[in-house]
Amino acid sequence: MQQVANRPEQAAIRIDLGAIFVSMELSRSSWLITSLSPGGGEKMSKHSLRGGDVAGLLELFATLQEKAQTRTGERFRIIVIQEAGLDGFWIHRVLQGEAIESHVVDAASILVSRRRRRAKTDKIDAETLVRTLLAYKRGEPRVCSMVRPPTPEEEDHRRICRERKTLIAERVEHVNRIKGLLFTQGVGDYEPLRRN
Repeated sequence: MQQVANRPEQAAIRIDLGAIFVSMELSRSSWLITSLSPGGGEKMSKHSLRGGDVAGLLELFATLQEKAQTRTGERFRIIVIQEAGLDGFWIHRVLQGEAIESHVVDAASILVSRRRRRAKTDKIDAETLVRTLLAYKRGEPRVCSMVRPPTPEEEDHRRICRERKTLIAERVEHVNRIKGLLFTQGVGDYEPLRRN
């Protein structure tokens, strides 16, 4: 029987990440902030802020750091995750400007149980985001797909393309409406976009 040489066991998953993990569920009217702090056990705390309240968000982060420092005697950094969505990437840029590690995740890439129908609430989504961030930072493969945030210039260019697409669709609607109205009056050969 062969014996395996004595090698120090290497953990497959890193568990020594000392940080405060935060997820943000963003909407126009309110932000749901869910956090998991060292020294607080496995209990996640939830806080609600008015939508767009960046000063309140940074104040909340400072409070979370103070509480974790009081419990453990150490100062911890904050790592934030949010889904790519309507708010664009401005919040991500603000957090990076404040030296806070921020990640933007593709919501469709987060694994969900397919065995049964699941409830869909902001509270459940926020907890799932925190767990996803923990797994991502531990180095678990294929846990989610992070989005590369575009530069402000790239985001502006996308906006121009989307606006043009919307305007073209509106023009088609108006042309069809004009043609339909004219057809009811017996005019069937008029093309509103034809130049003559």
